[in-house]
Amino acid sequence: MSKTTNAGLSAQASKQLVTDFLNSWEGRDIDHICSFFTPDAVYHNVPVAPIKGIAGIREIFAGFLSAFEVATLEIITIVGEPNLVLAERMDHFVLFNGRSVDLPVNGVFELKDGKIHRFSDYFDLKSFEEPTGLKL
Repeated sequence: MSKTTNAGLSAQASKQLVTDFLNSWEGRDIDHICSFFTPDAVYHNVPVAPIKGIAGIREIFAGFLSAFEVATLEIITIVGEPNLVLAERMDHFVLFNGRSVDLPVNGVFELKDGKIHRFSDYFDLKSFEEPTGLKL
């Protein structure tokens, strides 16, 4: 992984941007969620292939929103430096069938020009796919 460097955000502003992004999921507004990304961003659920570009990211996020009635991305620990943030999370999902899923996740966010340029999530794929019935 290469760290994105530029005269961008301070450590505190970088952490705030990622916090705002993670909190945006509760609002379920796909336009707002995607507004945090650069057009050429990469989203990588590390157990599966990366998704390149905002169109693909929008598509996968819209899929998540269509599957989950509730998506809360709880920050456990967040650390950052300028343009790089690590966020340990517990993602809480409620499917439309009422089933709840809690997923431990570690996210790495590389920022560029005040937006997320690379977002990598590390989690156990089986812990997501089995209880949700979704395949990534």
